[in-house]
Amino acid sequence: MTDSLDNYRLLGRSGLRVSPLSLGAMTFGADWGWGADKDDARRIFDTYLDYGGNFVDTANNYTNGTSEALLGEFSAGRRDQLVIATKYTLSTSPGDPNSGGNHRKSMVRSVESSLRRLKTDYLDLLYLHAWDNTTPVEEILRAMDDLVRAGKVLYTGISDTSAWQVSRMQAIADLRGWSPLVALQIEYSLIERTVERELIPMARELGLGVVPWSPLASGVLTGKYTAADLAPVDGPAVPEGTRRDIAIGNGALTERGLAIAETVQSVAADLGTTPSRVALAWTLLNPGVTSTIVGARTVAQLEDNLGALEVRLEPAHVATLAEASAVSLGFPHDFLRRPLTRAVMFGDVKIAAR
Repeated sequence: MTDSLDNYRLLGRSGLRVSPLSLGAMTFGADWGWGADKDDARRIFDTYLDYGGNFVDTANNYTNGTSEALLGEFSAGRRDQLVIATKYTLSTSPGDPNSGGNHRKSMVRSVESSLRRLKTDYLDLLYLHAWDNTTPVEEILRAMDDLVRAGKVLYTGISDTSAWQVSRMQAIADLRGWSPLVALQIEYSLIERTVERELIPMARELGLGVVPWSPLASGVLTGKYTAADLAPVDGPAVPEGTRRDIAIGNGALTERGLAIAETVQSVAADLGTTPSRVALAWTLLNPGVTSTIVGARTVAQLEDNLGALEVRLEPAHVATLAEASAVSLGFPHDFLRRPLTRAVMFGDVKIAAR
């Protein structure tokens, strides 16, 4: 386990060096009612850099664009030492059918706007934010490659998209000599482990560094919620709602989620640390994970999260957490692991694991 932000990791099959914990800037700005104001956001940003961090994550629509604007202001004079990742896809202009989506117009427009808000002439990493099921993959990949060739984007990645689609895109990019995807941003936590079925193995095989979002499952794994918080939300969960609304809307605040959180608290007590640190440290045990995103509204929260790099989970702790959070891998994975299936395929042949 690494123990500092400046013990860097390579992002996917690139030579780009990033910190093992990245700073999520979705909390930069109070536009949605629960983020950090400018002064607090500045202190969070400065603290992350002071600890040696270099990887900051935002998106075109976070806090209605305020996140990127603040990040651009804070980065003045030290832009080149940072790896700034942003995303496009989500709609920014109600009533304009082309202000969102995966298509070229949305991508180019979003990138140009992000460059202005960030006060920079290039993005280190551009993610497709979420799959829209309408845009041809060739259009996306070629548009990304054009932005890389123009020098406005250095690397490309993808978020919240099915494994088969990502693998198809990576194969097309390789065959046509277009810029490959180097990062995969996905939800991953002790509460959301289904990505272990296809997405993380795919990423390892095809050279995409996994960057987990919501590793604390909307705060549920910190132990801040109880069964009393399970009451249904009045109306749809939206970014402007409360943090509890978001936790319920994201499917993290459930009876199962609370049970897993109790196990995390038990392990944390045994180690003399905090539940947040245990939950974050667990994500970094997966060899497919490059950098886990941590978000904070205060410096104290950030420093607590950064302490995850010092946590050492013993095998017994890992087994306890795995049992509490286990998910079925489903077909064909469970089928291929059955003793009967392996006996039919391999007989008495023994093959060393990779």
